[in-house]
Amino acid sequence: MSETTAAPLDQPGRMREENVFDPARILPFLKSQIPDLVDAPLELQQFPGGASNITYLLKIGTRELILRRPPAGAKARSAHDMSREVRVLAALAPHFPCPRPLAYCEDESLIGSTFFVMEKIRGIILRRDLPNGVQYDPAHARRLCLNLFDTLLKLHSLDYQAIGLGDLGKPQGYVERQISGWCERFEKVWTDDVPRYETVMAWLKRHMPPDSPRPGLIHNDYRFDNVVLSPDDEETIIGVLDWEMCTVGDPLMDLGSTLAYWIQADDPAPLQTVRMQPSNLPGMLSRDDVMRHYCERSSRQIDNFDFYYVFGQFRLAVIAQQIYYRFKLGQSNNPRFEAFGLFVSVLSNVAEQVISRSKL
Repeated sequence: MSETTAAPLDQPGRMREENVFDPARILPFLKSQIPDLVDAPLELQQFPGGASNITYLLKIGTRELILRRPPAGAKARSAHDMSREVRVLAALAPHFPCPRPLAYCEDESLIGSTFFVMEKIRGIILRRDLPNGVQYDPAHARRLCLNLFDTLLKLHSLDYQAIGLGDLGKPQGYVERQISGWCERFEKVWTDDVPRYETVMAWLKRHMPPDSPRPGLIHNDYRFDNVVLSPDDEETIIGVLDWEMCTVGDPLMDLGSTLAYWIQADDPAPLQTVRMQPSNLPGMLSRDDVMRHYCERSSRQIDNFDFYYVFGQFRLAVIAQQIYYRFKLGQSNNPRFEAFGLFVSVLSNVAEQVISRSKL
C-alpha cells in the first residue's frame, strides 16, 4: 500500500498573517489547565487545511498539542462555537475515535477569540491528492472507502442520550430548519458574481421529506480531510476531527453532505476541478454504491436520495460562499479563497442537473 515504510504525516507550516498571535500570551492559561505541562518555550505553527476554523500545532518542549480557534471576520455562530466542540469531544472520546479536549478559554483578550486545546492524534490526513509516499491499489482503496463510511455509520448509531448529548439538537423539525436556515445564510452572503440558486432552493423546499424516525448524532462535515489514518495502517481511521457543527438530526442529511464532496472518477471535468479528496481513486465506491452500502448496514430505506444529495451540494455551496464573501470583504487574505466563487458556480450546475433528471 505504501511506497515507503513510514507514510508522511499531515504537516503544519508557518502561520498566515491574518492568523498570527503571540503564543506567550496563552502559556500561563495552559499551565493552569493542563497539570502535567512542562515549563518550556512554546512554538506555534498552522495547519494548511481547512477553510473555516483555524487549527494550529503547539509545541511545548517535546509535547505536541492542537489549538483550535474561529477565523477573523464574519462568523456563523453554529460553525464557530468552540464551547460546543469541546463539549462534543468530551462526551464522544470514550466511545468514538476523536481527540480528547484539554482546555477551553472564553477570554477573547488573549488571542482575539475563544479557543480550545486538545490532544494531537498522530497520523495521516488525505487531501485532494495522495501525499508523497502513500499509494493505494484498488483493493486497499475499496477497504479504506468502506472504513470511512462504516465509521460514519458507527457515529449515526451511537446512543446519544446515553453519552450525555441528548440536548445537543432538536430532531423534530430538523429537515425544515436546515433548508430554511441554509437558504437564509446564502441570501445574506450572495454576491453578484455567483448564481442565485433560486431553482435549487425552491426545489428543496418543495421536496422536503418528513423528519427521520431514527435520528442520530451527525458530524455535518465528514470527509477524508477530517479523519486521521493510522501511520502504520493507512486504511484504519484512528480519529475524526472538526466537530463544531455536530448535532442530533437526520443521518441521511449527513450522508448527503458527505457525498457532496465525493467526486468520483467518471464525473465531468468541471466537477473534477473542485475535487477536494482522493475519492476518484480506482477501487473507491461510487456515490450510488456508498448509498447502497449505507442502506444495507443501517437498515435504512432511502427512496429520495436526490433530495439529500442536492441538499449536500447546496449546503456545500453556501459554506464556500460564506468564505468567498469574507474574502471579498477583505476579512481574509488567503489566496485559496479567491477561487471559491467558481466552486459555488460549479456546484450550482451540478445541483440543477440532478434536479432536471430527478423523479421526485
